[in-house]
Amino acid sequence: MPPSLDPATVAHFAEQGYCTVPDFFSEREITGMRRELERFQSEGLVRNVATSGDGATHAVDTFNLQICPLSNCSTLFRSLKWHDKVLASVQQLVGDPVIFRLDQIFLKPAFHGAGTNWHQDNAYWRQPNPERGVGMWVALHDASRANGTMHVIPRSHVRLEAHVRDLASDHHIHVPNVPEEQAVPIELPAGGVLFFNWGILHSTKANRTAQARAGLALHFRNGDYINEDFYGDSTIVALTGPTASGGVAEYGSQVAGTWPSELERMLAERSSVGV
Repeated sequence: MPPSLDPATVAHFAEQGYCTVPDFFSEREITGMRRELERFQSEGLVRNVATSGDGATHAVDTFNLQICPLSNCSTLFRSLKWHDKVLASVQQLVGDPVIFRLDQIFLKPAFHGAGTNWHQDNAYWRQPNPERGVGMWVALHDASRANGTMHVIPRSHVRLEAHVRDLASDHHIHVPNVPEEQAVPIELPAGGVLFFNWGILHSTKANRTAQARAGLALHFRNGDYINEDFYGDSTIVALTGPTASGGVAEYGSQVAGTWPSELERMLAERSSVGV
């Protein structure tokens, strides 16, 4: 595939551990994704992972709403990882062969949206060479400091920090005592994308504005830099390389190349029900 990211953007990822593309997705594409998110909400597919501080009792006054994984409940999001621009960008950042690991959405409701505390993705997956893994965070709504956008600490991928159980969540871990003065808030318009390697410390903050804000995250890995801990999860999909099947092996049918038709289907279907 032709390159999607310019050389300066790729260089920033290599040096700082992250990079941004403010205009990655079109307005039409983001509209389709948001309409699918509305379906998730209407069908009760979101759940609050925020707790009252004991790591177990779900909070009733703050909400960090998660849908994970997405590929199992949405053919639209299932096809997104094969989007030409997505796959070309990931190939530039981590190289081939590309393996998809997980997708999820976190929705922060208006006024009561809770953030996700500081952590490194590789603390969960413990893979060698964290720079060979990349998270792709998509702003489904305009993301600002006011509504708790993603924050990162540049070059924090140089070592894996000690993580402990996060008692503000029912399953997360986090890093206490992060030097927040070094944090960079990632403000993006809807459709903008943040790429960050699996070793970058990142967090989101609370949303106290009058509008909900959601972020979509997809996680990719270079298949030549994995250990056995990476496997054993049904969400793993080979996107490129000798084992890639275009989704046939994983989903039983061809998925690669279906993003345009899935998007049109979603826009037509949701319009017909008044969304």
